[in-house]
Amino acid sequence: MNKDSFSFVIYMIHACANAWNKKPAEVYDIFQSKDCIDGFLVSNYDILHTQSTAYIVGDIQEYLKVRGIVI
Repeated sequence: MNKDSFSFVIYMIHACANAWNKKPAEVYDIFQSKDCIDGFLVSNYDILHTQSTAYIVGDIQEYLKVRGIVI
C-alpha cells in the first residue's frame, strides 16, 4: 500500500462511518473482517479513486452485503 492508497482508505473509512452513523473504528473492524481494505479498496484503487464518494460508499456496501454484512 502506498501513501495515496493509504490516504484513500482512511478517507473511505471516515466517509462510510459518516454515511452509516458508525464510529470509524467500527467501520475499520468491519472492513478488516471482510478483507475490504486490501481485497477491495487497495486492489481497485486505480478505478475507485476516480469515482464520487457516495458511489464508492455504495460499492463498499454492496461488497460487504455479498459477504454477509448488511449495513
